Amino acid sequence: MLKRILIAAGLLAALTLSAQPRGNVRGTEVVDPDAHDPVAAFCDGRYYVFTTGMTVMSSADLKTWRFEDRVLPETPQWAVDKGFRGMPWAPDIQYHNGLWYIYYSYSRFGKNTSAIGVATNKTLNPASPDFKWEDQGMIVESIPGRDEWNAIDANMIVDEDGTGWLCFGSFWRGIKMFKLDETLTRMAEPQEWYPLCRRPEGTAKDIAGKDDGLQPDPRGTDFDAGNGAVEAPFIFRHGGYYYLFVSYDLCCRGKNSTYNVVVGRSEKVTGPYIDKDGVSLMYGGGTLVAKGDDRYAGMGHCAVVNFGGKDLMFLHGYDGQADYRSKLLVKEIAWTPDGWPTLKK
Repeated sequence: MLKRILIAAGLLAALTLSAQPRGNVRGTEVVDPDAHDPVAAFCDGRYYVFTTGMTVMSSADLKTWRFEDRVLPETPQWAVDKGFRGMPWAPDIQYHNGLWYIYYSYSRFGKNTSAIGVATNKTLNPASPDFKWEDQGMIVESIPGRDEWNAIDANMIVDEDGTGWLCFGSFWRGIKMFKLDETLTRMAEPQEWYPLCRRPEGTAKDIAGKDDGLQPDPRGTDFDAGNGAVEAPFIFRHGGYYYLFVSYDLCCRGKNSTYNVVVGRSEKVTGPYIDKDGVSLMYGGGTLVAKGDDRYAGMGHCAVVNFGGKDLMFLHGYDGQADYRSKLLVKEIAWTPDGWPTLKK
């Protein structure tokens, strides 16, 4: 038990550290900023990146960054009432019908006691008189002993018919999706759910090489977190397909991180998502898009956006030149003739 507590505390410390505004400072700007779970948007001539901790960075050129005020500087009351404290995890930023929506997660590390909330704003520009984040409360929660899934790592997409969908999830039985109502802040009724991606149990243990002590006690009230190492879904539409990007294997282990990004595609937003070899992501499939290299121990938790006609992937990597801190990476995507994403060198 002590081993489990110490490991979990170390991972929490790593997440907290990577959520702080660190990097190489040049005057009032920062290059190579620390970041964890980045998502990106463009508003009023500047790029904005949001990361775990609701840290916000903006840039005019995607090279140098300045730190803005955090979204939701205090824990929302709904989260306090449910016993959550501190920083939200893994935001997603989307724009629809004149509003920006930011989806965020609260979780108790190593448990599926988790919830997803959403806040809205008319603009991302802090200098605008219309700038004001308004929290809209909780959308969905997962409860140990009741749910076999984990309400974290949200991503919202509006399909070609104008319907909103929220996908989310992690090691607890993989990635799921449900339909949103017209406000994009609540689950639609009647409910409509779909499974999108799942890996065989035992995957994470195999990747780690041993039991790292992070799994819940199977004799307790938690469902086994499983060892199906998948999280951080992001859906992007291109060329008549929906592409589901997910992160496989293990984050947050410094030089021992094995994070990588894979993809599958579907003609329908609800799936099934199939990889280049014809294997469903529900059966452990996934075409590799990004992985660690000589400098970065692992890369993952991506967002894919189109800026100025270029499709870009924002993700984080564990940088061996910076004590394996989690760094912001921006990669341009090239599409193969048969419609699969690759990263330009």
